[in-house]
Amino acid sequence: MGDLRLVDEEATTRLGAAIGLALGQGEAVCLSGPLGAGKSSLARGLILALAPAAGDVPSPTFTLVQIYAGPSFEIAHFDLYRLTRAEEAFEIGLDEALREGAAVIEWPERLAGLLPANRLDVAIRLDGEGRRARITAHGAWEGRALDL
Repeated sequence: MGDLRLVDEEATTRLGAAIGLALGQGEAVCLSGPLGAGKSSLARGLILALAPAAGDVPSPTFTLVQIYAGPSFEIAHFDLYRLTRAEEAFEIGLDEALREGAAVIEWPERLAGLLPANRLDVAIRLDGEGRRARITAHGAWEGRALDL
């Protein structure tokens, strides 16, 4: 899918919303990048596009996972930053989340070689005053267009 320039937080949130509207059950969106790059802003846009009644969408840094009710399936928002082993993600329900709904995963590198097959990788990095997102599709995401 390539690189995309994000000029501000609003652009990052809009990208999240576009991804959310394309997200299907059993799929994941994996968000990587340094602290402060905009992963949580993108996740917030994605979740609010599918579950506008969610209201406040904080980063699940301390709870590790937060579940939101979407119109057709649940969206689980995982923050894996504090995990020490990849298996811990499955102990807190990653498999269930993908079986019953979809997942947004911050810090997917903590999963090592256990990443979901049907996923969209979004690597965000700082780029001057804005951000740059590199988007890579895997499995069911391959060939899917985003309405940007």
